[in-house]
Amino acid sequence: MTDALSRLLAEKGVLLADGATGTNLFEMGLHSGEAPEMWLETHPERIESLHQSFVDAGADIILSCSFGANRHRLKLHQAEDRTHDLNRIAAEIARKVADGAGRPVIVAGSVGPTGEILEPIGALSYAEAVEAFREQIEGLKAGGADVAWIETMSAADEVRAAVEAAVACDMPYVFTGSFDSAGRTMMGIHPRDFWKSAEGIQPAPIAIGANCGVGASDMLATGLELETGNPDTAIVLKANCGIPRFVDGQTVYSGTAEQMADYTRLAIDAGARIIGGCCGTAPGHLAAMRHALDTHHKRQRPTIETIVETVGPLVNKQAFESGSDGQGSRGRRSRRGSAEA
Repeated sequence: MTDALSRLLAEKGVLLADGATGTNLFEMGLHSGEAPEMWLETHPERIESLHQSFVDAGADIILSCSFGANRHRLKLHQAEDRTHDLNRIAAEIARKVADGAGRPVIVAGSVGPTGEILEPIGALSYAEAVEAFREQIEGLKAGGADVAWIETMSAADEVRAAVEAAVACDMPYVFTGSFDSAGRTMMGIHPRDFWKSAEGIQPAPIAIGANCGVGASDMLATGLELETGNPDTAIVLKANCGIPRFVDGQTVYSGTAEQMADYTRLAIDAGARIIGGCCGTAPGHLAAMRHALDTHHKRQRPTIETIVETVGPLVNKQAFESGSDGQGSRGRRSRRGSAEA
C-alpha cells in the first residue's frame, strides 16, 4: 500500500471525490465547443478556483482538468503537440491546491476516451491507443498526479489500452465506465463484467466503478450490479446531479443538494468507497454530500424500491432486466465531447 489513494482509503474508509468540471467551467465563462484544457494556459486561475471550491466543500479527491487532453482530441484544437505539457500543467494546478489544503487531498489525473474508434471497426490501432494514453499519463505524472483516473469509458479494449499505459508509467490507476445505455456501456458491457476489461493486468486497479451518463437513481442501481473481480478493489460511484434540461438557452441539472446527500448515503449502503458527483454537481451539492458522508452510519444494502422512494425514479432500463453476455468491447461508438461536464 505505497500509493497515496490506497493509504487514504485505508485511513478514512470512504472518500469523497469532487464534482463536475465542464458544467462549472461553463458557469465561469467557458463557451460551447471550447476545450477546457485550453484554459489551463489562458485562465489557469479559474481552474485553480474550481479545484479550491471542491476542496473547501470537503473533497478528498480532485480530478485534474485533463479529461480530453490526449493527442487525438487536442488535434481538434491544433494542440496535439502540447499533450505532455498541458497534462503536466493540469496536474500542477490541482497539486498546488491539494498541497495547500492542510489535509490529505488526492490529485487524480483525469484520462477520458480518445474520441476515436479502435480497429477493426475504426482506424485507431490498439498500439496507437496505448501510446496516446501513455503520453498523457506521463504528463500527469510529471505534474504530480497521485493516480491515473481513467473515466467515462465504454469499450473494453480502450480501457485495457489506458490501463496498460498507466502500468507502463508506473502509475496506480482507477477506471470507471458510463453505463448509460439500458444499464450498460454504449459498447454493451454489463456492470458486473466491466472489471474484465483489464483482467490479468498487474498491479490491479485501486478502484473500479461508474460515472456520468445517468442521474443518481440509475447510478445507484448500476452500483448494485457492479463487481470488481477482487475484494480489495474499491467501488467508485460518481453520478450526474439529476437529469439535464434545456432552460432559457442553458443546460440545467435537476438534482438538489438534498437529493445528492440521499444518494451519498445510499451509495455507502451499496458498498461504494469513493463517492462523487459528475455533470451538474456544484460545490454546494458536494458540501451536502460531505455532511452526509460524515454523519451516516452504513445500513443494509438498498433495494431498487428504496432507491426510487428516496432519490427518485429510474430513467433507463436496467442491465439486469436484459441479461448479460459480458461482451461489447468492439462495435459502433459515438464520439464524446472534448470535456466531461
